[in-house]
Amino acid sequence: MKMTKNIKRWFVKTSPARLLVVGFGLVMLIGGFLLWLPISRNPGTEVSFFDSLFEAVSAVCVTGLTVVPVGQTYNFFGRLVLAVLIQIGGMGIVLLGIGLILLAGGKLGFKTRSLFIQAQNLMGYSEILKMARKILWVMFGIELAGALLCWPIFMENYDPWSALGFACFHSISAFNNAGFDILGGYDSLTMYADNIPMVTVTSFLVISGGFGFIALIDLFKQKFHWRSLLLNTKIVIVMTLSLLIGGTIIFKLTTDQTWLEAWFQSVIARTAGFATYPLANFSHSAILIFTILMFIGASPNSTGGGVKTTTVFVAAVKAFSSSAEHDEDSVFYRRIPDLVFSKAFVVLFFGMFVVLCGSFLVMIGNPQADMDQVLVEVTSAFATVGSSMGLTPDLSFFSKAVIMICMFIGRLGPVTIANLLVTGSEKAARYTEENVLIG
Repeated sequence: MKMTKNIKRWFVKTSPARLLVVGFGLVMLIGGFLLWLPISRNPGTEVSFFDSLFEAVSAVCVTGLTVVPVGQTYNFFGRLVLAVLIQIGGMGIVLLGIGLILLAGGKLGFKTRSLFIQAQNLMGYSEILKMARKILWVMFGIELAGALLCWPIFMENYDPWSALGFACFHSISAFNNAGFDILGGYDSLTMYADNIPMVTVTSFLVISGGFGFIALIDLFKQKFHWRSLLLNTKIVIVMTLSLLIGGTIIFKLTTDQTWLEAWFQSVIARTAGFATYPLANFSHSAILIFTILMFIGASPNSTGGGVKTTTVFVAAVKAFSSSAEHDEDSVFYRRIPDLVFSKAFVVLFFGMFVVLCGSFLVMIGNPQADMDQVLVEVTSAFATVGSSMGLTPDLSFFSKAVIMICMFIGRLGPVTIANLLVTGSEKAARYTEENVLIG
């Protein structure tokens, strides 16, 4: 009884950011323990607890980086654990809790609402319960549709029940932008490189998951009427189309891929992690573009990672408007608040800081690795993409720990982690303002 009271007291006093970190951390530890147990693995396979923890962190962070061949290592129970971890990671701890509360007919307290706002990157408390319901319906509806569409595709190579299992896992993995596959080895979807239905369905799932729940709901609510859409939705649409089309053209011009393969690489570069073409075969210019796309990532309030499309858009608007004669900071006939610009530059700074520091540390742990490999690996971890040039299984213990930290930061968001490091109350003193030369 006393322990229960202490837990409740700690829950009330602890900030939403710390609760998110603790929640995700506990799920990762439990998941790592379950994956480490013999009941999760195929006979004759051995996986250390640290590697099992790596797989769990990668699943909860919806990244997809693996140190073991998932399809060959884990049995039905292990794959089920991975699927649940991916689903929790995509939904978020808080959204999962809200879903359970709704099923039980309970009410949302102030603390739960604060956590939901923090986890889903929202701006206020208005209609949180209705928004949570819509997100849950959208998520499970699209995943169900994806599984039904993938089922006949997998039945071409597997028996009906095995194909159904593959279809369900693939749909969850794709919509949540996780990039895990259970087909065996590290080949991902290379066997389906020319399969137009598979590429189409997977692209739909990945783009839907990375589009952002708020933007998706707004799009359908306004019946795709451009003028009625929120500014956030318009920016998401413009950035998503620009990055998809631009990436496809660049990958086609800089590699020997087909148009279908180039399209798929452009889709998965922004946080999905599947592959129909080996990343190790990319040219240096293509790897650079791929890394940039990974760093940008998906859109806010989505299952994807990265610094987000709106962040890059807003930073670009500020950069161009500040250099123009009239500094209006407006787009699509709407003015963007100064606070949004500040947040965008903070996210970009911390994102680049994590990638650069992570790359430096991994190069210390794996001095034999090429810089291209390390930069792709760390950016993939931070942006929760899961794409790799084959370096992951060969990483040292130290480098794996660095990659796990990068995945954790990327899933929670660099600003959330930075807020945890800020202690103390606001200073009462205000100092004299003085100019600083820039550029």
